[in-house]
Amino acid sequence: MEISATAKWVKTTAQKARLVSATVEGLPVNEALTILGYTPRAAAEDVAKVIRSAAANAEHNYNMDGDSLRVVRVEVDGAGIRKGIRAGSRGHVGSKFRRSAHLTAVVESVEREARRRSASPSASSGVSAGRTAVPAAAGSATTAASETASAASAVKDEGPRSKKASADKGAEPGNRAGQPGASTEGEDK
Repeated sequence: MEISATAKWVKTTAQKARLVSATVEGLPVNEALTILGYTPRAAAEDVAKVIRSAAANAEHNYNMDGDSLRVVRVEVDGAGIRKGIRAGSRGHVGSKFRRSAHLTAVVESVEREARRRSASPSASSGVSAGRTAVPAAAGSATTAASETASAASAVKDEGPRSKKASADKGAEPGNRAGQPGASTEGEDK
Protein backbone atom coordinates (compact mmCIF):
# COMPACT_ATOMS: atom_id res chain seq x y z
CA MET A 1 0.00 0.00 0.00
CA GLU A 2 1.37 3.38 -0.98
CA ILE A 3 1.12 6.29 1.43
CA SER A 4 1.89 9.84 0.36
CA ALA A 5 2.51 13.27 1.82
CA THR A 6 2.47 16.58 -0.01
CA ALA A 7 4.27 19.85 0.60
CA LYS A 8 2.91 22.72 -1.45
CA TRP A 9 4.44 26.04 -2.41
CA VAL A 10 7.95 25.03 -1.38
CA LYS A 11 10.32 27.92 -2.09
CA THR A 12 12.74 26.08 -4.35
CA THR A 13 12.78 25.47 -8.06
CA ALA A 14 11.40 22.22 -9.38
CA GLN A 15 14.64 21.44 -11.23
CA LYS A 16 16.74 21.69 -8.06
CA ALA A 17 14.29 19.53 -6.12
CA ARG A 18 14.26 16.89 -8.88
CA LEU A 19 18.06 16.61 -8.75
CA VAL A 20 17.90 15.85 -5.04
CA SER A 21 14.86 13.56 -5.15
CA ALA A 22 16.40 11.35 -7.84
CA THR A 23 19.17 10.33 -5.43
CA VAL A 24 16.85 8.73 -2.87
CA GLU A 25 14.14 7.00 -4.88
CA GLY A 26 13.98 3.27 -4.14
CA LEU A 27 15.94 3.50 -0.87
CA PRO A 28 14.70 2.68 2.63
CA VAL A 29 13.32 5.75 4.41
CA ASN A 30 16.00 5.77 7.13
CA GLU A 31 18.81 5.55 4.59
CA ALA A 32 17.21 8.20 2.37
CA LEU A 33 16.95 10.62 5.29
CA THR A 34 20.60 9.99 6.19
CA ILE A 35 21.72 10.69 2.62
CA LEU A 36 19.62 13.85 2.45
CA GLY A 37 21.08 15.01 5.76
CA TYR A 38 24.54 15.05 4.19
CA THR A 39 23.50 16.39 0.80
CA PRO A 40 24.88 19.93 0.38
CA ARG A 41 21.85 21.37 -1.40
CA ALA A 42 19.13 23.54 0.09
CA ALA A 43 16.39 21.50 -1.60
CA ALA A 44 17.52 18.42 0.37
CA GLU A 45 15.91 19.82 3.52
CA ASP A 46 12.55 20.22 1.77
CA VAL A 47 12.67 16.73 0.21
CA ALA A 48 13.65 15.20 3.58
CA LYS A 49 10.80 17.01 5.28
CA VAL A 50 8.16 15.60 2.91
CA ILE A 51 9.64 12.07 3.12
CA ARG A 52 9.61 12.29 6.92
CA SER A 53 5.96 13.39 6.75
CA ALA A 54 4.99 10.47 4.49
CA ALA A 55 6.72 8.03 6.86
CA ALA A 56 4.87 9.55 9.82
CA ASN A 57 1.56 9.21 7.94
CA ALA A 58 2.28 5.53 7.33
CA GLU A 59 3.21 4.85 10.95
CA HIS A 60 0.40 6.84 12.56
CA ASN A 61 -2.54 6.35 10.19
CA TYR A 62 -1.86 2.81 8.94
CA ASN A 63 0.16 1.28 11.83
CA MET A 64 3.08 0.36 9.57
CA ASP A 65 6.57 -0.34 10.87
CA GLY A 66 8.86 2.63 10.23
CA ASP A 67 11.87 0.40 9.59
CA SER A 68 10.16 -1.45 6.74
CA LEU A 69 9.22 1.67 4.75
CA ARG A 70 10.88 2.52 1.48
CA VAL A 71 10.66 5.61 -0.75
CA VAL A 72 8.79 4.62 -3.90
CA ARG A 73 9.05 8.00 -5.62
CA VAL A 74 9.18 11.71 -5.00
CA GLU A 75 7.09 13.70 -7.45
CA VAL A 76 8.13 17.29 -8.05
CA ASP A 77 5.80 19.63 -9.89
CA GLY A 78 6.38 23.27 -10.71
CA ALA A 79 4.11 25.67 -8.87
CA GLY A 80 3.41 29.35 -9.36
CA ILE A 81 6.06 31.94 -10.07
CA ARG A 82 6.19 35.13 -8.03
CA LYS A 83 7.49 37.90 -10.24
CA GLY A 84 9.45 40.84 -9.01
CA ILE A 85 11.80 43.49 -10.25
CA ARG A 86 15.54 43.77 -9.96
CA ALA A 87 16.94 47.29 -10.01
CA GLY A 88 19.82 47.89 -12.37
CA SER A 89 22.11 50.78 -13.04
CA ARG A 90 20.94 53.97 -14.74
CA GLY A 91 17.26 53.26 -14.10
CA HIS A 92 17.27 49.86 -15.78
CA VAL A 93 14.80 47.34 -14.36
CA GLY A 94 15.20 43.60 -14.80
CA SER A 95 12.87 40.70 -14.06
CA LYS A 96 13.22 38.41 -11.10
CA PHE A 97 11.34 35.11 -11.05
CA ARG A 98 10.93 33.43 -7.68
CA ARG A 99 9.90 29.90 -8.55
CA SER A 100 8.22 27.41 -6.23
CA ALA A 101 7.34 23.73 -6.35
CA HIS A 102 4.91 21.13 -5.03
CA LEU A 103 6.58 18.00 -3.59
CA THR A 104 4.81 14.65 -3.11
CA ALA A 105 6.61 11.75 -1.46
CA VAL A 106 5.23 8.22 -1.78
CA VAL A 107 6.37 5.45 0.59
CA GLU A 108 5.33 1.84 0.92
CA SER A 109 5.89 -0.96 3.40
CA VAL A 110 8.13 -3.76 2.20
CA GLU A 111 8.08 -7.11 4.02
CA ARG A 112 11.36 -8.31 2.57
CA GLU A 113 14.53 -6.23 2.79
CA ALA A 114 14.30 -3.12 0.67
CA ARG A 115 16.09 -3.29 -2.62
CA ARG A 116 19.08 -0.99 -2.81
CA ARG A 117 20.17 0.66 -5.97
CA SER A 118 22.94 -1.27 -7.60
CA ALA A 119 25.45 -0.41 -10.27
CA SER A 120 24.49 -0.80 -13.90
CA PRO A 121 23.96 -4.40 -15.08
CA SER A 122 27.03 -4.28 -17.29
CA ALA A 123 29.26 -3.30 -14.35
CA SER A 124 28.08 -6.27 -12.30
CA SER A 125 28.85 -8.72 -15.11
CA GLY A 126 32.47 -7.53 -15.34
CA VAL A 127 32.19 -6.04 -18.83
CA SER A 128 32.26 -2.28 -19.04
CA ALA A 129 29.55 -0.58 -21.04
CA GLY A 130 30.28 -0.06 -24.71
CA ARG A 131 33.43 -2.20 -24.80
CA THR A 132 33.93 -5.80 -25.77
CA ALA A 133 36.79 -8.15 -25.04
CA VAL A 134 39.20 -8.64 -27.97
CA PRO A 135 41.05 -11.94 -28.36
CA ALA A 136 44.86 -11.72 -28.10
CA ALA A 137 45.54 -12.81 -31.71
CA ALA A 138 43.14 -10.27 -33.19
CA GLY A 139 44.31 -7.65 -30.72
CA SER A 140 47.92 -7.77 -31.93
CA ALA A 141 46.93 -6.78 -35.48
CA THR A 142 44.83 -3.90 -34.24
CA THR A 143 47.60 -2.84 -31.86
CA ALA A 144 50.07 -2.46 -34.74
CA ALA A 145 47.52 -0.41 -36.68
CA SER A 146 46.84 1.81 -33.68
CA GLU A 147 50.58 2.37 -33.11
CA THR A 148 50.97 3.47 -36.72
CA ALA A 149 48.01 5.83 -36.37
CA SER A 150 49.36 7.28 -33.13
CA ALA A 151 52.81 7.83 -34.72
CA ALA A 152 51.16 9.68 -37.60
CA SER A 153 49.15 11.83 -35.21
CA ALA A 154 52.31 12.63 -33.21
CA VAL A 155 53.59 14.68 -36.16
CA LYS A 156 51.41 17.73 -35.80
CA ASP A 157 50.53 20.20 -38.48
CA GLU A 158 51.72 23.53 -37.19
CA GLY A 159 48.95 25.35 -39.05
CA PRO A 160 49.15 28.90 -40.44
CA ARG A 161 51.86 29.93 -38.01
CA SER A 162 54.38 27.46 -39.44
CA LYS A 163 55.39 29.85 -42.25
CA LYS A 164 55.86 32.69 -39.83
CA ALA A 165 57.86 30.53 -37.45
CA SER A 166 60.19 29.37 -40.23
CA ALA A 167 60.58 32.95 -41.49
CA ASP A 168 61.45 34.22 -38.00
CA LYS A 169 64.20 31.67 -37.52
CA GLY A 170 66.60 33.51 -39.84
CA ALA A 171 65.76 37.01 -38.60
CA GLU A 172 67.72 38.93 -36.06
CA PRO A 173 66.27 39.39 -32.60
CA GLY A 174 63.95 42.35 -32.49
CA ASN A 175 63.26 42.30 -36.24
CA ARG A 176 60.67 40.33 -38.12
CA ALA A 177 61.18 38.82 -41.51
CA GLY A 178 59.30 40.72 -44.16
CA GLN A 179 59.29 43.96 -42.14
CA PRO A 180 61.15 47.03 -43.36
CA GLY A 181 64.64 47.08 -41.93
CA ALA A 182 64.69 43.32 -41.38
CA SER A 183 67.78 41.54 -42.51
CA THR A 184 67.57 38.55 -44.79
CA GLU A 185 70.06 35.77 -45.20
CA GLY A 186 72.93 36.49 -47.55
CA GLU A 187 72.72 40.29 -47.34
CA ASP A 188 75.44 42.38 -45.78
CA LYS A 189 74.60 45.01 -43.25
